[in-house]
Order: sequence, then C-alpha cells, then structure tokens
Amino acid sequence: MVVRMRHTRSHTKNRRSHHALKSTGLTKCDNCKNMKKRHAVCPSCGFYRGTKVLDLVKKMEKKQKKEKAKKAQS
Repeated sequence: MVVRMRHTRSHTKNRRSHHALKSTGLTKCDNCKNMKKRHAVCPSCGFYRGTKVLDLVKKMEKKQKKEKAKKAQS
C-alpha cells in the first residue's frame, strides 16, 4: 500500500513534542524542610502529612546490625 498523504517532518515533530518526559515534582518537607518527592514519605525524617510513618532510627540500627553480622561471618 502506498501512503496517500505523507506527514511532513515538521508535522511529525509537532505531534511528538508532547512525548518528552517531565521532571518529578519536588516539595519541601513540612517537618525537616528537606526536599522530597510529592505524595511520598520523607526519606530524611520519615514523616508524611504531619504524622510519623517510618522510624528511621530503628531502621538504621537494624541495617547496621545486619552489616555487622555479615562482617562477622566473613
């Protein structure tokens, strides 16, 4: 089949102008004022919308304990 009406390069580029990726939205955390992704828990303090969701101190202790046990095995 032969293409009857061919799209010009400019028409194709105009159509594809909306295909670009948009950057992620960052906002300041209400609690610690660090930048975080929108609609997500703050990675530095563990708060989301004014309530503490993650206990990061406990998480870090668990991670250090796991690394220490791994070094002891080696």
